[in-house]
Amino acid sequence: MSSSEHVLVVGAGRDFPARIRDARPGARTTVICQLDSIAKIRRPGDNARVLCLRGDAPDQEWIDVAAAAHAHDPFTRIGTFGERDQDRYAAISDALGLGGHTARTVAVVHDKHAMRERLREAGIDTTACARVADPDELRSFVEVYGTPCVVKPISSAGSAGVTKVTDGTGLDGAFERALGNHLGLTNTGVLVEEFLEGPQFSVEAFSEAGEHVLVAVTRKYSDPRTFVELGHVCPASLPRDDVAVIEAYVFSVLDALDVGFGPTHTEVVLTPKGPRLIETHVRMGGDMIPTLTLEATGVDTDDCTARQTLGEAVLPGIRAQLAKPVEEVRSSAIWFASVESRGTLEEILGLERARALPHVTEVDAMVSPGARVGELESSLSRVAYARALGATEEEAVRAAREAVEGLEFRIRSGARNTDTV
Repeated sequence: MSSSEHVLVVGAGRDFPARIRDARPGARTTVICQLDSIAKIRRPGDNARVLCLRGDAPDQEWIDVAAAAHAHDPFTRIGTFGERDQDRYAAISDALGLGGHTARTVAVVHDKHAMRERLREAGIDTTACARVADPDELRSFVEVYGTPCVVKPISSAGSAGVTKVTDGTGLDGAFERALGNHLGLTNTGVLVEEFLEGPQFSVEAFSEAGEHVLVAVTRKYSDPRTFVELGHVCPASLPRDDVAVIEAYVFSVLDALDVGFGPTHTEVVLTPKGPRLIETHVRMGGDMIPTLTLEATGVDTDDCTARQTLGEAVLPGIRAQLAKPVEEVRSSAIWFASVESRGTLEEILGLERARALPHVTEVDAMVSPGARVGELESSLSRVAYARALGATEEEAVRAAREAVEGLEFRIRSGARNTDTV
């Protein structure tokens, strides 16, 4: 077999297998993923092999299949580029000694209650929270800490199953929404937390050999009821002192969770008492945030992730890019559209008109005609998006929102009825 790099990609991998092969001539990739992810693998024949298992297969089966391929054609590296199957990635990495994030780090990042406990022990997080087994335990938490509070799955993504409860009447429904698995991730229970008041931000950072670099602080706009993201803008217009406080806080979180390398996406609330954690992820942000970051800062976090997976040092290049004099201040924003009517999407009107608006760089659908659509419940409920560039945060957000608000959605709610929203 070739002595070149051979990277085991756990999960469908988006475009990263191709990025890895392009970044290092001669590099090869093998993908191991769940059976229902096969359709998401891009150009599967370009990989050395694709290994598929049932989603409910035990970790040991994943390890055994990876080990069999490793014995025949050894892997030199391992990588994963999304939330799904990160636990399998960590288990395989530990078993084969491939140097990925440890199973301990991945487990505590995925389990939001365990994460808060770890941060509480480190003196970093004081957010009142509890793992609750039933609505009665949820009511007991509210009796002590009051409302508003947030009820959510312990393991999930995309704001699925998350509810803000403003009084005691909505507790049963919130518990049921948080229960179960969401977006292909196995949930381990229900968590209730105190509600954190203040503007929300995400911190896009990159780590290497235990060092962290803040790439950008992104302002996020969320639905006040479901917390599903409505939009993002990068960079957030914040005083330098606030950025410095957020940076120090997030780096302390990453250190406490033993995050030593790779991209991270950490969501915080800037409360009157300083930044407080919502959650963190050992991956780049979703919602095209890497694209916003690239347009605003010139740092390509996706490219850095691929090259770091191959063993390259990327922090010096990131620091050099961030230190360059700014010739033109640019803010990059994205805004999402959703609908209130349940039914079948027939058509989206106004896409070309929206694309022609000033400052708008992209407008596209997120679902195809024939798809079932409905009210905003998770990130998968959104139906279209628009991106825009502006000289200021406000200009970029305004342009992206105007593009989305000009779209019309024809929805068939019944056998003969069509609603336009």
